[in-house]
Amino acid sequence: MTDLTVIENKISAVHKYLKILERYKQFTQKEIINDIDRKGALERYLYLIMQATIDLSEAVIAYKNLRKPSTMSESFHILREEKIITSDLAGEMIKMTGCRNVIAHDYEKLNYEILYDVLQNRLVYIEAFVAEIKNCLDT
Repeated sequence: MTDLTVIENKISAVHKYLKILERYKQFTQKEIINDIDRKGALERYLYLIMQATIDLSEAVIAYKNLRKPSTMSESFHILREEKIITSDLAGEMIKMTGCRNVIAHDYEKLNYEILYDVLQNRLVYIEAFVAEIKNCLDT
């Protein structure tokens, strides 16, 4: 059984990575791709934030004593089934899990247009996820 401190620590980690990634939004896609340090940092911090959201989902599942997921993406299905997050948000988080897997396992085939889109347009889903998790814990 997970206690609230674990969940709070996971939320804190997500916020930390959101703050770090915010600094990279000022760069164009070309400026990131052409700078090996920026490119590597973007990959790493996107991986870390995506993993932190997966860890957070699993911590909430343990805290609420829900069925255990058999895959990382299944945790978002479970949270959707339990009406902790919306179907739309679950879908976006499942896509993020897929992106995390590509970064982790197919890093030589990374599409930086997709990573840049995540940076510029998709982190709002992670923010919404954290907000919905906090909301479910307040009730």
